Amino acid sequence: MNKRHGLAFKLAALILSCTFVIVAAIVGYNYYYSRDIILRQAEESSRNLAQDTAGRIDSVLITVQKVADNIAFSLENATLTKDEILELNKRVLANNPEIYGMAIAFEPYFLEADKLFFAPYYYKSGGRIAFSMLGNPAYRYFYMDWYQIPKELERPVWTEPYHDDGGGGVLMATYSVPFFRTIGGERVFAGVVTADISLDWLEEMLERIRVYNTGFAFLLSRQGTFIAHPDPTLVINQTVFTLAEELDSPRLRSIGQKMLAGENSFVPMDGIFNDAEQYLFYTGLKHGGWSLGILFPKNEMMADVQRLSNIMTLIGIAGFIILALLIIYIARKITNPLGKLSDSALEIASGNLDIMLPEITSSDEVGDLTNSFRVMKTSLKEYIENLTTTTAAKERIESELRIAHDIQMSILPKLFPAFPERPEFDVFASIEPAKEVGGDLYDFFFVDDTHFCFLLGDVSGKGVPAAFFMAVTKTLLKVVCEKGLDPGQVLTKVNSDLAAENDSCMFVTLFLAIMDIETGETQYANAGHNPPIYLPCGGKPEWIPPLGEPVAGVMEDMEYSTKTMTLNCGDIIFIYTDGVTEAMNPEKELYSDQRLMDLLIDTDKPFAPELVKTIDDSIKVFTRGAEQSDDITMLAMQFCGKCDK
Repeated sequence: MNKRHGLAFKLAALILSCTFVIVAAIVGYNYYYSRDIILRQAEESSRNLAQDTAGRIDSVLITVQKVADNIAFSLENATLTKDEILELNKRVLANNPEIYGMAIAFEPYFLEADKLFFAPYYYKSGGRIAFSMLGNPAYRYFYMDWYQIPKELERPVWTEPYHDDGGGGVLMATYSVPFFRTIGGERVFAGVVTADISLDWLEEMLERIRVYNTGFAFLLSRQGTFIAHPDPTLVINQTVFTLAEELDSPRLRSIGQKMLAGENSFVPMDGIFNDAEQYLFYTGLKHGGWSLGILFPKNEMMADVQRLSNIMTLIGIAGFIILALLIIYIARKITNPLGKLSDSALEIASGNLDIMLPEITSSDEVGDLTNSFRVMKTSLKEYIENLTTTTAAKERIESELRIAHDIQMSILPKLFPAFPERPEFDVFASIEPAKEVGGDLYDFFFVDDTHFCFLLGDVSGKGVPAAFFMAVTKTLLKVVCEKGLDPGQVLTKVNSDLAAENDSCMFVTLFLAIMDIETGETQYANAGHNPPIYLPCGGKPEWIPPLGEPVAGVMEDMEYSTKTMTLNCGDIIFIYTDGVTEAMNPEKELYSDQRLMDLLIDTDKPFAPELVKTIDDSIKVFTRGAEQSDDITMLAMQFCGKCDK
């Protein structure tokens, strides 16, 4: 059994549900909107920070590059002695604090024909400038990357970071510039000028970048090697791609490819470096082919947003509880009088119209409802008294209508076969009034021993007036027919009698025929009735042409004509009222003349009773139980003649 909830509960539940949705929407919108602001600010901040850091690194690199380029140019355009080369190298290093060490390395046997090595190297150590002459059997400098790569490419290059055990003995990156001499008209490679930078200052620069508590910056070389990173085990020892392989992270591999391509973007890392979610901003440096990345911890970025959302949630919950208590109180205060009225309404519904209604003096809708209940209680008493009287009168009228229906049906011939002793013909008819009594009529009778009259009519309107007019018409037709007149004369006489003093302006459509049962000769007249259908035995049904003469009962001086046709053995005349062709289905579609004719065409060897029953069944199938809008009356007259004898 379902638990019944009162109006106060439903009212409170509806308001609180809406309030909850609104509060949740506000808190959610505030959270997501604030988060978007923080992300946009973080992206902008990271972009500015990265560009500033990249600018500072680039300023160092371009200074180093210019110094090395100038020395290489001077070596190509001047012939310097060994002492001048040493002095130039030392002086340039002393004047450029960004450079850790410089070397001028000549090709073997180029400067002096008997010397394999000549590569003076000055570097900074312990606050002074130290000197070392590179080159010995254990350190053949002309095989090193910093020498071979610019020689082969014939252009300046930055080497991958390395630990130079033969030179300064520190972690460094080298900018190498090849220089050439013109000998015998040919440009000949002479050596390489190098400028080394220690990576210690890069580590110090990136360590000074503070991104919340756990964020950090890192630097990649042109090959993806870690040049600077808070984890010293990664520096020089790994590339971003080997790290992606260890972490099984295709996303880190893709990001590494974009960084080395010099792209810049702000992307989520989804806990690649650790379990926490992070955002990464990366950008390429203008010089050296290096890339800078800055990691932002998401939870620290969103800490203030989360704190604000928690506070708003607590405020929302507290406000929701206070609002709930207030709404429940107000709802109960409003609905308690309604509960009392509900109890009183149940008493009234059970028949206790003398119950005292609760005293409610408020001037709001509840007070109006109480007054309405008082008026309703008084009106119900009066209505029940009137209903008792009206019901008795209605039952009396319905009883009289049932009697009228029985009387009406009793004056119509309904015993079939009507004349079993007369094999010359067979007649069958049916009627279904739309109301208790209707205005359709049919009749058949002998005028004399060999002439048989059959007719069918439809009185305008329905109900009791139509039934009275139908009874009068039927009586007049039978009386006039017995005088031996032809069908046109009969209708002329009946029309005159009906039209006299017809103040109600009612009328009737009639089809009347008199058949010689020995010869099949049939005379007929039509007063505005639907054209009957002639069904020749073995032939195709056809309409009996209308005579174009008006309905009966309207104009006294109207004269009707008589037409003659001869029926053969087995031929049928089918007469019907418009209730047949105008029967409607639930979609308000008409049965129609064409549907009736198609049915008769498909009927094989029809007989009068079966024909009427077939058409009646077809109408019921078509209407599918829709309310009948008009009387349905049919009559089939079949001439048999003496074909059986």
